[in-house]
Amino acid sequence: MSRIATTMAALKAGGRKALIPYVTAGFPYADITPELMHGMVAAGADIIELGIPFSDPSADGPVIQQAGDKALAFGVGLTHVLEMVRAFRLKDNKTPVVLMGYANPIERYNQKHANSQAASAIVSSPFVCDAAAAGVDGVLVVDYPPEECEAFAAELKGAGLDLIFLLAPTSTDTRMQQIARIATGYVYYVSLKGVTGAGTLDTAAVESMLPRIRNFVKVPVGVGFGIRDAATAKAIGKVADAVVIGSRIIQIIADQPRETVVRAAHEFLAEIRVALDS
Repeated sequence: MSRIATTMAALKAGGRKALIPYVTAGFPYADITPELMHGMVAAGADIIELGIPFSDPSADGPVIQQAGDKALAFGVGLTHVLEMVRAFRLKDNKTPVVLMGYANPIERYNQKHANSQAASAIVSSPFVCDAAAAGVDGVLVVDYPPEECEAFAAELKGAGLDLIFLLAPTSTDTRMQQIARIATGYVYYVSLKGVTGAGTLDTAAVESMLPRIRNFVKVPVGVGFGIRDAATAKAIGKVADAVVIGSRIIQIIADQPRETVVRAAHEFLAEIRVALDS
């Protein structure tokens, strides 16, 4: 059983919901990410989604786009992201880490490391092999549709990693069936039409959608896009298995001096944790 599955099962047994914060690797300071990850865990995060900086993030709104641009300006790429996970694992071997991003950086990584001796006969992709070795637990690739990544899913499964997919209000029953067949860990329901940070969350619409998703998907369902405060997180936590928060965290830490970044994120997430557990 993967670290993600173990964590989700333990939370369910305890009647609790998973808190999954998202941060862009290398933001707002290139070297702060492992420290920030530890601070979020201390505040009550159960799983961390770590964004891979990319120049053309089609699903991200202005807040996360700007965070990615800043990280790219620092020179942060996928190799550095894996190094950050390794650094985090020096002190935390329990909290699952999910890499979230796009196909281009992964494909480019595989091209650059095609002759790497790290790849084995079982796991042919350098990215999958190196991600597993770094301590990554799951991967969410926004622009990998399920019908085109079965081989990738098999590689991840062989390395003990979960492949996580997005579902949206526009997802058809056929799409849900396709995703249910290969998704592991959890699925991420995008509660709004549009990019990250857009619009106002309609909790009633989310509540009505989740039973339909669960007709097909048997792994836990997390909900994100539009969760900005404790009240909204608590409302979503009543119906979902996990609450995912990204843009709001990025906004909170964006203009912080380096010495207050971790504290600012910790204070915000601790309030969310209390709301979810209440």
